[in-house]
Amino acid sequence: MDMSPRLVSVVTPAYNEAANLSPLYERLKTVLDTAGVAWDWTVVDDHSTDDTFGALQRLASADPRVRGCRLARNSGSHAAIACGLAAAHGDVVIILVADGQDPPEILPALMEAWSSGAQVVWAARTDAAPTLTSRTYYGLMRRMDGLADMAPEGADCVLLDRVVVQALQQFGEQHVNLLALITWMGFRQVRVPSARHPRVRGRSGWTMRRKVELMVGSIVGFSHLPVRLMVYAGAGTTLAGLGYAVAGSSSLMVAVLLIGGLQMIMLGVLGEYLWRTLEEARRRPRFLIEATTSVPEDRRQ
Repeated sequence: MDMSPRLVSVVTPAYNEAANLSPLYERLKTVLDTAGVAWDWTVVDDHSTDDTFGALQRLASADPRVRGCRLARNSGSHAAIACGLAAAHGDVVIILVADGQDPPEILPALMEAWSSGAQVVWAARTDAAPTLTSRTYYGLMRRMDGLADMAPEGADCVLLDRVVVQALQQFGEQHVNLLALITWMGFRQVRVPSARHPRVRGRSGWTMRRKVELMVGSIVGFSHLPVRLMVYAGAGTTLAGLGYAVAGSSSLMVAVLLIGGLQMIMLGVLGEYLWRTLEEARRRPRFLIEATTSVPEDRRQ
C-alpha cells in the first residue's frame, strides 16, 4: 500500500531572509522532486525590513507551487508559522525555517517516519555543544506538565499530519510557544536525528530579548510553577519572621527590605499572568496580512 502523501506543504516563517529564499527553494525543489511527491511552499514574511517579500514574489511568479504573504507588522516567528499553517492544504505540513540551519535534505526521513504511522515527526537537533541558554531553556521546558518528551536540544523543524494541523486550529491563544504546544497536544510523536548546520547567510533576528520573551511566555503558558513558588516564598518569609521574633532580633530594616522585595517579585509574577489574561480577553488577531502573492485559480479554495 502506498503511504506517500498526496501533497506535502512546507511552511517557512521568514524575517530578513531575502538572500536565503532562492537557495532554499532550489534545495527544496531538488529534494521533493527527487522524492516524487507533489508539494507546495508557503512563506510568511514577518514584516521584514529587507527585500524578503520581493524575493518571494519573484519565486512565486516563476513557480506556482510557491506562495506566501507579508504580515502587516512584525508579529514573531510563531505567529508567522500559525499564519502559514492556516494556509497549508497538504496531507502533511512541514515547518522549515529559512536560514538553512535545518537542512531540507532531512524532509524525506520525516516523511518516511510519517509513512510508518507517526503523526508528529521532529527533526531533533544533535548539537555537539549546546549553549548554556538552550540547555537552561529546554531543561526548564521538559519539567513542565505535558512537555517531558520535548527534544533535549530542541527542534524547529517538524512534520505534522493533517489531523494535527486541524486540531491545532482549535487553539486560540494569542501568545503561545507553538512548538511547545504541539508537544503538549500529544498524538503519535517521534524524533529523527538532524545535525544543526550553521546559518547560510545574513544575521539572525533571534535576539536575546526575543529569547527571554519566549522563555517567560513559555513558563507562563505551560506552568503554574511561578505562582506556586510565590506561595513557598511567602511561607518561608513568614517562618523567618517568626524566627526573628523568637530570637528577639531587632533587625527591622532587614526584615522590611526582605518582605518588601518578595512582595514586589510576587506582584510582578501575578502581573505577568494578569497581562496574559488581558491579552487573551481582547481577542486581537495573532497576525494581520498586508499583502499576498498571486494564487492561481486551481489553488484557491
